[in-house]
Amino acid sequence: MTGMGIGLLVFILMFLVLGIGMYFLVQGSGKRYIIAGKSLPFFLVGSMLLAQSLDANATMGNSTGVFTGGFWAGFQFPLGLALCLLVTGMFYAKPLNRMNLLTLPDFYFRRYNWLTEIIVSLLMAFSFAILVAGNFAGSAWIVSIIFNMDYTWALILIALFIFIYTVAGGLYSCAATDIVQIYPAILGFVGAFIYMLYYYGWSYFSAAIPANYMDLSGLTSASNGALLNWAGILALGLGDVVALDFMERVFAAKTPEIAKKSCYYGAGGTLVAGIVCSFIGLMGLTLFPDIADPRMILPTIAQESVPFIFGLFILGGIIGAGASTADGGILGVSAVLGRNILQRNILRPLARRRDELQNQNGESSEEAKVISDRKLLVISRAMAIPVVAFAIFLAIVKPEPGMLLVLAFDVVFAGCLVPLTLGIYWKKANTPGALAAIIIGSGLRLILFYKIPESLAGLDTMIPPVVSLIVMVVVSLMTQESFPPKHEVIDQVPDDADVISGIA
Repeated sequence: MTGMGIGLLVFILMFLVLGIGMYFLVQGSGKRYIIAGKSLPFFLVGSMLLAQSLDANATMGNSTGVFTGGFWAGFQFPLGLALCLLVTGMFYAKPLNRMNLLTLPDFYFRRYNWLTEIIVSLLMAFSFAILVAGNFAGSAWIVSIIFNMDYTWALILIALFIFIYTVAGGLYSCAATDIVQIYPAILGFVGAFIYMLYYYGWSYFSAAIPANYMDLSGLTSASNGALLNWAGILALGLGDVVALDFMERVFAAKTPEIAKKSCYYGAGGTLVAGIVCSFIGLMGLTLFPDIADPRMILPTIAQESVPFIFGLFILGGIIGAGASTADGGILGVSAVLGRNILQRNILRPLARRRDELQNQNGESSEEAKVISDRKLLVISRAMAIPVVAFAIFLAIVKPEPGMLLVLAFDVVFAGCLVPLTLGIYWKKANTPGALAAIIIGSGLRLILFYKIPESLAGLDTMIPPVVSLIVMVVVSLMTQESFPPKHEVIDQVPDDADVISGIA
């Protein structure tokens, strides 16, 4: 085994031990497992948002995009994710953190109704399960190359490794592993960039960069991919506002102000690391112009063009980026399936029915927590099993989810963002408006996927949210009397007993 392989193995084992060690912080509590008891300080929340933002797309996908299609084809990823955190901090973090939510679909339940919650939960769970599969595949691909092993076995090992530490400590495990992954990774990216810039000089690299790679044509010329680039930036910048993994971390902040400031911290770090990865991709045009697989440009530079320590941190960062996104996805999807589908809409109604039957028999019963904190923990952990199994299956049959992943997230963006935004800021937003916006926005995105011509690709991402907005405003105004809005819930803070039991 090479020195790089040994270093990465130590890195992976450290991840596993540290993540499993967080088991003791959960203390048998579902709330502590899902959002760390809503107790995390600024540095932890900010670091977690930064780590979640700097995923495989913002690092390796960024460098690959720049190498093959120009600066904006790659930099759109970190730019969009940084924009998302900025927008979240400005408009969403404080009100959502204040509401004492466990999952993002909780908002749709309180502000609208159970049907809205179920539809949103299924859309978000499906899209994030695909994201987990994509990150499993990306990390397994790197591991299979570094350790010269079969992709399927690498995939299974990576998936089990992430699954074990995630179900052990929940968000605490995510926090611990994010901290040890993100800062060495950023040091590796920045250190490698400075080293190559100092060793070769920028003039050495600039001669190999095509003129249209560095200008603004990637944002202004449709023939140079402007529509697709803008669609990517907007889909990430606005669409990821409804991302389960980001919102888990926002909900975990100790105070609304900490949640807001943490988003800004994550946005700044994402821009810094992202632009460095973009320039490393440009440098690859000189260093490895004829590389067979452009996806390998960042790993190849890490192994062959920079000092060992920087290369180790870069490769560890790429694997860690996939792991941090996957663990957040596993936790988010399993919590949504366990709480918003199983607990609130299956187990709780059954328990309520049992109470009614007991009352008919003359037995006393009182409204209390139907599902205890400990049971919520068990349900959430159990639901991680089918999530990981589905992700492994998808990563085997479709190791490059590509357009499927884009479509899944676009559908959530098209249908779920408007009801969230208007639910917070428009007092007249009501349940029929939200349902119409979700169904029509998401449905239109699916239709355009098949119908829009390739020359207009990108508009299929940007049009549906606008239609969703118009539909929600019109339908809400038409149904005000029959379905009064519930805007007062935005300022209500239910106690933990009601939140954990699923009443709120």
